[in-house]
Amino acid sequence: MPLKFAANLSFLYQDLPFLDRIAAAAKDGFEGVEYLFPYDFPAAEIKQRLVDNGIEQALFNAPPGDWAGGERGIASLPGREQEFKGAISRAIEYAGVLGNQRVHIMAGLMPADANRAERLDLYTRNVAWAAEQAKAAGLTIVLEPINQRDMPGYLLSYQEDALDVVRATGADNVKVQFDCYHAQIMEGDVVMKLRAMFDQIGHIQIASVPSRNEPDGEELNYPFIFQTLDQLGYQGWVGCEYKPRAATSDGLAWLRTYRANSETNK
Repeated sequence: MPLKFAANLSFLYQDLPFLDRIAAAAKDGFEGVEYLFPYDFPAAEIKQRLVDNGIEQALFNAPPGDWAGGERGIASLPGREQEFKGAISRAIEYAGVLGNQRVHIMAGLMPADANRAERLDLYTRNVAWAAEQAKAAGLTIVLEPINQRDMPGYLLSYQEDALDVVRATGADNVKVQFDCYHAQIMEGDVVMKLRAMFDQIGHIQIASVPSRNEPDGEELNYPFIFQTLDQLGYQGWVGCEYKPRAATSDGLAWLRTYRANSETNK
């Protein structure tokens, strides 16, 4: 089965109002959409746009705290446990309307003087609690390592960091969100990691490295990565979280090529 691609509307179609990006993604042949946060809009309004355009919701993040103020998640921040629980409830409520089965919980930034082990323990306990709530709603929680170049101080930066949390929760609905861009910057060996971690991966994202543009060149060989995911039988979403060089629609030759090759190889 060919891979399913979701347009990340926090990155793509930036020339359009947010809700109008859904129609643009559908017109360009994306099967799904993802983005950072839906909370500026009523869930029912977003859902209607999805239905009108025959496109699925793939993923979004739980509320991250004060994003404009620089926060990048509150799940590892001491004293914010009640706020975190409210954030998870809100994310589950939105997912129930929008229909996605994956919610990403950002880990948060760690001050230089913080105790990393304590922060990881709090994050793990909060994720385990969220997983219990999410399971009742049929949802999977995903955890994404983010590179230190783009987000200095982020708690999770390596795939093994996320895997350790997944294992520690003991929950079967907690998986890794494997972003090829972040993984390549921090540790490389992307294809071997995809193979080794495959059973623990709940979502995948793509972009070129180092420019974070269309997945059509530079350090990563995406045709080979796509072939690997095809061979592994990946059934989840591939989120297109990249910065287009120009107009989004003008940079989709990589997607057309993949689909043409998929048809040829049937």
